[in-house]
This record gives sequence, C-alpha cells and structure tokens, in this order.
Amino acid sequence: MIILVGRRFVLAIITLFIISLIVFLGVEALPGDAATSYLGQSATPESLSALRQEFGLNAPMHERYLNWLGGLLRGDLGKSMVRRIPVSEVIGYQFRNTIVLAVAAALVGIPLAIFLGVIAGLTRDKWPDIFVSTSSIVGMTLPGFVTATILIFIFAISLEWFPAITMVPTDASVDELLPNIVLPIITLTFIMVAHILRLVRTNMIDVMTSDYVQMARLKGVPKRRIVFKHALPNAMLPTINVVALTLAWLIGGVAVIETVFNYPGIGKLMINAITDRDFPTVQAIAIILAIVYIAFNLGADLLTLVLNPRLRTERGH
Repeated sequence: MIILVGRRFVLAIITLFIISLIVFLGVEALPGDAATSYLGQSATPESLSALRQEFGLNAPMHERYLNWLGGLLRGDLGKSMVRRIPVSEVIGYQFRNTIVLAVAAALVGIPLAIFLGVIAGLTRDKWPDIFVSTSSIVGMTLPGFVTATILIFIFAISLEWFPAITMVPTDASVDELLPNIVLPIITLTFIMVAHILRLVRTNMIDVMTSDYVQMARLKGVPKRRIVFKHALPNAMLPTINVVALTLAWLIGGVAVIETVFNYPGIGKLMINAITDRDFPTVQAIAIILAIVYIAFNLGADLLTLVLNPRLRTERGH
C-alpha cells in the first residue's frame, strides 16, 4: 500500500512538472509581445525597456522558466503586469468565489446525481429511467452557455425569480454571494448531474444483475438491504474518479459559466488576464488549476485503493 501511494505521489509530481513546462511554453506562444500589449499606444522605447526589465522579459526563455519555476517552489506566483501587485493578491478573492460556487453546486449536484442514477438503474427501461436518461442526454449535449442562456430567459427574464447576472463586488462576503448564484448553481448542477448519473445508472444495472445479488435475492434478503448495503457501495466505486474530475472541473472549467453570469471567479479572471496579456496571472491560474486537477485525481485513486482491497492486491503485484 505504501509503495502504491508513493508511486502515485511521484507520478503526480512528474505530471505537475511537465504541466508547468507546457503552461510556460503555451503562454510564450500567445501572439503579441506582453510589454507592447500592456503599454499599447503609449509605448515608447524607454517604457518598453523598463517594463521588460521589471518583469525579466529580456532574459532568455530557459532562464525565465527556471526563475518562474523557482518562484513557484517558494510559493511566489509572480507579479501582475496589469495591477502591479502580487498575483496571489489578485487571485485570492476570485479563487474563493469559485470555491463557493463549486461547493454549492457539488452539495446539490452529487447527491442528486447518485439518487437519480440509482432510480434509473433500478427502473431500467421503465418511464423513470427513460425520463432521467433522456434528461441526462440533453444535459450532456447542450453547451454550458446555452443552458445558462435558457435558464436566464426562463427564471430571470420571464419569471423574474432570480437575477440574471451577479451584481456584487469581487470581495463580497459569502452571505452576499449566495443569493446571486442560484442560476449558476442550477446550470452547473444540470451539467454535472447529467455526466455522473449515467455512470451510476450503468454501474447499478451491472451490480443488480451480478451473481452475488441474485444469490442474495434467492436467500430472501430484502430489496432495500440489497440496494443500499450491497449494490450501491459497489456501484459507487467506479464512480469515484468521475466525481473527483467533476469537482476539479467545477473549480477550473467553469470560465464560460462565470462569464455568462458575470460571476467574479477565477475562470472569468483568467479570460480577462489573457485579453489583457497579463501573462504572470495567466501562468499562475493555469498552474493552480493543474494542481487542483492532479490533487483531486490523486485523492480519487487513493480513496479507490482504500475502499477496494482487491485492487490493492492486484496493483501490488
């Protein structure tokens, strides 16, 4: 077990190093010169030289990468070219806001997805299964911005139940944020549930038709006990990785949703930073999101190993 965990951590560190290189090269490949883009029409040879000197843009590429990587290892995310303050201060509130949105959507979406997936699996080919499966296909097919637009039209414009966009400052308290994010939560929940419930449904069908479940039925074990004690735990094991990746997506992949609802999160900040050619901020956000994805994936792998002794034995050989 210890060897397996150690392998996972080493692989995660190697993956993070490779991602840091890809992020740096990707930002370097963006069109336009960072200093020229930032100064715009007011650029002069002197101001360009001073800005490049301030942010180390005159150094060779490999030297800039090593300096940036060294800063990351020390916890230094760099300095924003636009705001002229540490990137950690720029990201702080936006990252918190995205966490608030992601946690709220996860608290609603994950239990709902499991519940609907179990219902669909237990009523295979009957009307509850058909309704849930059809809804999930719609949720998986529609792009996020389309779902968001439909919800805005129905609940914000037609019914006037919720605000169409978030109208609170970036540093607003959590209590101020929550009433403004009902529609973003519904949008993310609809998308998230669609992906998770289909896997839960498939796993439930497989488990309910397995030999040990059939044997339990023949022995007269009540159906409720079969479902909750035997079927559901086994059906959830293959779902752990999908849930973990969904949680990571909620934190790092909701830029479009945040933009549609004008939500002051880290995804919207990254889009603005790319537009402003604020490369240190872009690099910092990208590497933070990479860490989130790796951490959730690593956590899901370790949890699966803990909950499934057979998997530990098989991978230990």
